[in-house]
Amino acid sequence: MFETMHGSPSPEEIAADLARAALIGQQNDRFRTTWGADFTIPGRIVMTRGVADLGFTAHVAIMAAVQRFTSFTEDNDPYGTRDFGIFSVMVEGQKVRLYWKIDLYDAAYQFGSDDAADPRKTRRLLTLLLPEEY
Repeated sequence: MFETMHGSPSPEEIAADLARAALIGQQNDRFRTTWGADFTIPGRIVMTRGVADLGFTAHVAIMAAVQRFTSFTEDNDPYGTRDFGIFSVMVEGQKVRLYWKIDLYDAAYQFGSDDAADPRKTRRLLTLLLPEEY
């Protein structure tokens, strides 16, 4: 945790930060696991050129893998917001490693959200990319 201008955060502030991160994590999970079909958590899903070039069959496998992703650890999810994952799918007999990342924007997708826990003010952007495109 970060220290404030007035010193270390209080236990109440720490609890509030953890609860907020957990709420954002739950919203990110709902968006990701429904592939954006839960309209109470608005957002978009995009892919890089490298992922687009993998083809339709790979896209189906990628979608399923992202929806089923549960491998969150302290290393890949230190804040509990569940906004990043590394996974692999088979494409034409070859194992392909990919990343997914959720960024939180304002309603116009121009700036970061000023209240990431409020789905009325926040739009999620889930990006699928190859590690070399990161």
